[in-house]
Amino acid sequence: HLLLFLLFVGPFNCFASYSRATELFYSLNEGLPAGVLIGSLARDLRLPTASGQHPASLQPPLSFTLASHGLGGQYVQLDNRSGELHTSAVEIDREALCVESSGATIFGGSAAVSSSSPSPESCLLLLDVLVLPQEYFRLVKVKIAIRDVNDNAPRFPVPHIRLSVPENAPVNTRLAIEHPALDPDMGTNGVQTYRLRDNYGVFTLDVEENESGERTPYLIVMGALDRETQDEYVTVIVAEDGGTPPLVGSATLTIGISDINDNCPQFNDSQLNVTLYGNSSLGTHVATVHAVDMDLGSNAQITYSYSQKVPQPSRDLFHLNESTGAITLSTKVDGDTPRLHRLIILGNGPGCIPAVITVLVTIIKVMMRPPEVVPRFIANEVEGVVYLKELEPINTPIAFFTIKDPDEKYKVSCYLDGDGPFRLSPYKPYNNEYLLETTKPLDFETQQLYEISVVAWNSEGFHVKKVIKVQVVDDNDNAPVFSEQLIELSIEENNVPNAFLTKLHATDADSGERGQVSYFLGPDAPSYFALDKTTGVLTVSTQLDREEKEKYRYTVKAVDSGFPPRESIATVTITVLDKNDNSPRFINKDFSFFVPENFPGFGEIGVISVTDADAGQNGWVALSVLNGSDIFVIDTGKGVLRAKVSLDREQQSSYILWIEAVDGGDPALSSTAKITILLLDINDNPPLVLFPQSNMSYLLVLPSTLPGSPITEVYAVDKDTGMNAVIAYSIIGRRGPRPESFRIDPKTGNITLEESLMQNDYGLYRLLVKVSDHGYPEPLHSTVMVNLFVNDTVSNESYIESLLRKEPDISVEEKQPQISIEPTHKKVESASCMPTLVALSIISLGSSALVTGMGIYICLRKGKKHHRAEENLEVQIPLNGRINLHMLEKKPMEISNI
Repeated sequence: HLLLFLLFVGPFNCFASYSRATELFYSLNEGLPAGVLIGSLARDLRLPTASGQHPASLQPPLSFTLASHGLGGQYVQLDNRSGELHTSAVEIDREALCVESSGATIFGGSAAVSSSSPSPESCLLLLDVLVLPQEYFRLVKVKIAIRDVNDNAPRFPVPHIRLSVPENAPVNTRLAIEHPALDPDMGTNGVQTYRLRDNYGVFTLDVEENESGERTPYLIVMGALDRETQDEYVTVIVAEDGGTPPLVGSATLTIGISDINDNCPQFNDSQLNVTLYGNSSLGTHVATVHAVDMDLGSNAQITYSYSQKVPQPSRDLFHLNESTGAITLSTKVDGDTPRLHRLIILGNGPGCIPAVITVLVTIIKVMMRPPEVVPRFIANEVEGVVYLKELEPINTPIAFFTIKDPDEKYKVSCYLDGDGPFRLSPYKPYNNEYLLETTKPLDFETQQLYEISVVAWNSEGFHVKKVIKVQVVDDNDNAPVFSEQLIELSIEENNVPNAFLTKLHATDADSGERGQVSYFLGPDAPSYFALDKTTGVLTVSTQLDREEKEKYRYTVKAVDSGFPPRESIATVTITVLDKNDNSPRFINKDFSFFVPENFPGFGEIGVISVTDADAGQNGWVALSVLNGSDIFVIDTGKGVLRAKVSLDREQQSSYILWIEAVDGGDPALSSTAKITILLLDINDNPPLVLFPQSNMSYLLVLPSTLPGSPITEVYAVDKDTGMNAVIAYSIIGRRGPRPESFRIDPKTGNITLEESLMQNDYGLYRLLVKVSDHGYPEPLHSTVMVNLFVNDTVSNESYIESLLRKEPDISVEEKQPQISIEPTHKKVESASCMPTLVALSIISLGSSALVTGMGIYICLRKGKKHHRAEENLEVQIPLNGRINLHMLEKKPMEISNI
């Protein structure tokens, strides 16, 4: 670092006299955000900025630089110009920086934090800062003390602390808790106190602090303990630091009370009286003594022994079991045996004075021997217990009993004592032989164990009893029984996979494996249902869709583990409840309706068909028009679309509507459909003549105009479409010197000159033009007057206008315009002159050629005049009244080759 420093600032002899080291101390709390001012090096070093001059304004300006960017440099930001030191975006955590309060090292510039800090609890961040240029050069050692804040709660290293206290621990016994709480904070912010949430009135806590400042909690016994009264105390130990506000941590503290041998054996009674018959056999049980010790383990071990006061003959006659305290007859009683025995028995415990009990045994002298009962078992018998299977048939034999008198002096009888389906009867032809048998089938589920006795007595009234236990052995005679034969379930559709449906429950009255029930699905159950064999939990592995299937019905079986197994069947019905998971669905996404224009208002345009696969309210659908609601309405229930007003194709030829269908679910779902309404044209508009614009306008036609030349045109349009807009032009009225001189094209409306104009053809021509469409069912038409003035010039306009103002006397021709047939000139009909030619031929067969030529000439002239007379007749038919040029009678006309 020093070498780099020398290279940076220049030759050593240039700055040695000015350089000096300085230390600055700052302190700040841990955990501060970025941008907090730590200190101003320029101000604290009393550099020229002390007089109010900014370091950057000096020439050359001051520069502050960290000598190196080590670990400490990431926590601060140094302004190179002003020398202000701020916290960086990396938060300072004192506990992470200074792991040990007395020796942590945090590398800053080129220095480190060490134990030489001002306080043992200090955590220093050391930085080396270089101040330049040369004339102000300093090496500043900045020490930043990180102050602790209470940002950590005490924490026990283990969640459960166990402590053992002997029950004889005296009051004020102190026991250290080996797992004290830890708190990374320092000083008063560290752990200060401990307390018990429940001290049971016998415990308290104390805290001891060692030389290093560590605090250890101690449990203090404040009262007498008795394990036999309470062997364990469970409480919560709470550690609290000294911060403001204080933070706490806790752990469970279990205080176990260890046993000491503070109890001795005790008998419940001090004396026990027992009677023993003199004819008792060896090993006969006489009595059992039992002492109790409240201690545990080896402290509670008890042994039994005779007191030394018991004479040896009594000890030899009666055997005492040291462990169990059982007394049995060990030698046979004879005539010399004493009739009263006092047995003093001691209950011995470790370190205890023995407990004492006295057993008085009185031996009754028997003058005769009792009857004997000798069983011979037919059924399976083990140690006096007879095992019979349930459902064994009636009269199942159990055992033979032989009843006899050992002295053969007395008559012996016997009977059966006890409840149960059993019978003891003499077995003939033998004497004193009896058969024990069942009277009805046994049922394990009703009763498992019977205890009966065969009692024999002699004529002297001496009784002997033979106790027999009959254990009924279970058989697999019961099938499992479901709690419900019909299990009705319901589940909402779109369930999560492996959803729980129910838990089946069946019981089996049999025992053991025969009563263990397993569950199975029937063969009619869909594969996506699962039934746990052991628990009976019924689940569905996939999502159910009500619209796909609403009800499921299948069987389940409960099978026991007997052999052969028995089973029962129940029926499961599952109703899938509807959820609003389907939007209304239109039959078509796009509907198109063709409606004739001028359709009456509120007439039915069409029906919008929509369905919703959901049920109930979720499937209710309401229709509405999203746009065009001022013109169109829709019947919500029936889906009938209507227009409020009559529609005119010429105003608008089509309408595009958006219909929304909203169901009744919550939340509601919706869908839209596009409706296109196309208006069909009807012939409700006559052609509109655009030219000529007026019946009063006229056009000058020069006499020199050649035949076939176009003169003018009639131009019209029709607002309708199709055939309703196909226009045909025709001249239905003419007036003028030679009006047939003009012709109109039925397709284009062009008016052309047919014949050459002569001197006598000068004047005003008025042509009544009919403009007709080809509409169905009835064509419509308009008329216009075309005025042509044949002359070289227009010398007197007022005269022409006066002629135009006069009502024209024009006859109307109702000729159908032939659009497809081009007009041709009519040929001279010579048929009219044929009679004359024949007559002349007969009269003057020998006439000269001159006479014949004159006759032909006359005939030709006559035919020409006849043709002209017919054409003039068509135009010059006078009208009986005035003509309304716009209200002529409309008649249908056939148009071919359109």
